[in-house]
Amino acid sequence: MEKIQTEVVVLGSGPGGYSAAFRISKLGKKVVIIEEKKDIGGVCLNVGCIPSKTLLHITKVVSETKTLQKRGIISLSDLQYNRKEIIEYKKEIIQKLVKGLQYLCRKRQVKVIRGFGTFKNKSEILVRNGNEEKIVKFKSAIVSIGSEPRNLSYIPKDSRIMDSTKALEIQDIPRKMLIIGAGIIGLEMAQIYQSLGSDITIVESGQDILNSVDEDITKHYRRIIQNKYQLYLKTQVSSIISRKKNLEVTFVHSQTKKTEYFDKILLAVGRSPNSHKIQAEKAGIEIDNTGFIKVDRQLKTNVKNIYAIGDVTGQPMLAHKAVAQGKIVAEVICDKKHFFEPKVIPSVTYTEPEIAWVGMTEKEALEKNIQHDTVIFPWLASGRSVSSGKSEGFTKLIFNKRKTIIGGIILGSSAGELISEITLAIEMGCHCEDISLSIHPHPTLSESIMIASEIYEGTCTDL
Repeated sequence: MEKIQTEVVVLGSGPGGYSAAFRISKLGKKVVIIEEKKDIGGVCLNVGCIPSKTLLHITKVVSETKTLQKRGIISLSDLQYNRKEIIEYKKEIIQKLVKGLQYLCRKRQVKVIRGFGTFKNKSEILVRNGNEEKIVKFKSAIVSIGSEPRNLSYIPKDSRIMDSTKALEIQDIPRKMLIIGAGIIGLEMAQIYQSLGSDITIVESGQDILNSVDEDITKHYRRIIQNKYQLYLKTQVSSIISRKKNLEVTFVHSQTKKTEYFDKILLAVGRSPNSHKIQAEKAGIEIDNTGFIKVDRQLKTNVKNIYAIGDVTGQPMLAHKAVAQGKIVAEVICDKKHFFEPKVIPSVTYTEPEIAWVGMTEKEALEKNIQHDTVIFPWLASGRSVSSGKSEGFTKLIFNKRKTIIGGIILGSSAGELISEITLAIEMGCHCEDISLSIHPHPTLSESIMIASEIYEGTCTDL
């Protein structure tokens, strides 16, 4: 059995894992990545963020083209999707980014070992790749093994019932499709398949879509999508029966039952950490009752030379959180006294329109009895949004009684790009005047943040 000695081993090559490895290498330590899949990059690059955003970009372009077509601005005789070319385009995007990571691994002398890694003890990992086995001996280890789609006990085994990974393969376009779960993944996949021609039904057991977001935002978004999807809220799926021609689904809402039939079902009820796969107990790593690995502010586990980052450390399960953690843990291992202490972490739903939020929501402020003020700037008053045909959005800011920004939500085109300004403002403890007196370019969507602050101050001239 081959034995490999390294200073640091990273278990998993997702955004957090490769960011940690590259930073460690730059700081002068020998580092090895263990990755079970053929391509590095993890779920985000290969079967998550990147392929889904590629598909969403295609649907957005086609949607905008159809809007201009209806107005008679452009004339196209036939606008259709080519499913095979979409899949090929998606693969090309993924492979381009994978090759970039492979190049960086070579350039930064980061060795990638293929295979599935499990702990033998506090200083060794066993890597299996088919019939081959290797032992990696390490001084420090970083667990960056991510998460997987969550399943439900009542779901039967049927190839027509998909998780998000399988759904992104776009094997075919079902005539009628059910999506269980109205979170970020469910809403994004709904847009993709509806744009490709599927009749979409979304069922959510909770009170509303996107349970982290304020009701005024979700209510407005539901109004936008009401003609696109059939949406059932506060509704349970009581049974799914596999029939020869379709899938029979029974819903329960307020003790009322209803049965419908679908060609395919997408299960989008969240993700579960992969901590159970690596035999963490052999290294003595503590895992809580929800499956997350316990870490401190320096991302150390209870085992002093083993660290954990990304989805496996808890909510929010987001790639950009993992990247930030990866860089911090690399510096901690290299004896820098750094800590992972973000005030806020932004979230984005990449639908059209997008929804992005960061910091404290109005709902959370009310629950915690925090004195606050909210202000909304409607995009109907934005020259850029109106001229772009995207006037259905608005920007909402939340300030505490010292007039310091503590939260923000944006509903509208490119909200994911705009939310970073609010994130920075919260991190810096910006007063409303810091935002309103910072001159923004006109006409832009980013003006909406400045104008919302002006509304709060009472100096706005646009409304």
